[in-house]
Amino acid sequence: MGEVGRLQRPLTEIEQDLAQVKRELAEVKTARNILKKAGQFGRAMHHLGTG
Repeated sequence: MGEVGRLQRPLTEIEQDLAQVKRELAEVKTARNILKKAGQFGRAMHHLGTG
């Protein structure tokens, strides 16, 4: 267990950029899913009001 982390090296600039892009992609996917669910909810409420 003493070797854990021993082989870690500083991230390159490209690796840092990739990590940031992955974080941003996760945020965008979360926002998209929230908007998708809001749209589904809005349509359901519209159908209830006109039904």
